[in-house]
Amino acid sequence: MSDHHDHHDDPFHDLGLRADASMMLHSPLDRRRVLALGLLGLGTLVGCGAAASSASAAGTGTAACPAPIPSETAGPYPADGSVASGQSVNVLTRSGIVRRDIRTSLGTGHTAAGVPLTVVLNLVNTAASCAPLSGYAVYIWHCTQDGQYSLYSQDAVAEDYLRGVQTSGADGTVTFQTVFPGCYAGRWPHIHFEVYPSLSRATSAASRIQASQLALPQAACQKVYAQSGYEASVRNLSQSSLATDNVFSDGATLQTPTMTGSVRAGYTATLTVGLAR
Repeated sequence: MSDHHDHHDDPFHDLGLRADASMMLHSPLDRRRVLALGLLGLGTLVGCGAAASSASAAGTGTAACPAPIPSETAGPYPADGSVASGQSVNVLTRSGIVRRDIRTSLGTGHTAAGVPLTVVLNLVNTAASCAPLSGYAVYIWHCTQDGQYSLYSQDAVAEDYLRGVQTSGADGTVTFQTVFPGCYAGRWPHIHFEVYPSLSRATSAASRIQASQLALPQAACQKVYAQSGYEASVRNLSQSSLATDNVFSDGATLQTPTMTGSVRAGYTATLTVGLAR
């Protein structure tokens, strides 16, 4: 399965996963009602770009201040109300989607299995010496340990886990607690994210300002995929590479997080996300 930008208008072109139109017949709750109850204080969302191009950054920047992160396709299963989502699938309007821990489905209460992973994204303004971007927020989503996407894949259509939104603090940081995603055929292991200008506007992809993906480091993937539940990922990873991936083949330096931790203690993936604001 591939999320290559050349085919971003076709939501199912590159997936090795089975999808059915019935998966899109969900009626999410209206998050505007949640905003009216006081969630506006959570701040604004910084959405991953609308651009569906896998263009390389105009420079690599420095360790302290990287270049802006490349824009990528949101992929075929964003569930953000976009054409790629089938428009009727929009988890962003669901009550409770603003959350740090994204492992449990809001509706069913089922929890996704897998090695614990904390994702920390530091949002910085590359147009202002990489000053922290506070009050922004990020929507992230990724597949399960066996390569399924909630709301779409046949075995996870009733779930909405592994999707969530967080707003950035004064230091520009957003943090999510999740599980290490698996590797499915045709793609390097990755995590999707979008950035929006404000929480009140973060109700559909029409308002996002950036979309990109994290490329998970190979060493950590190999250790995680040796664990029970990730059996299919061992084969898929061996048949994949960053050099041939349809999204990361033009370079993934700005999209590869620093990985710390272990299988037993859980991993933390940390990335500075440059945005020209």
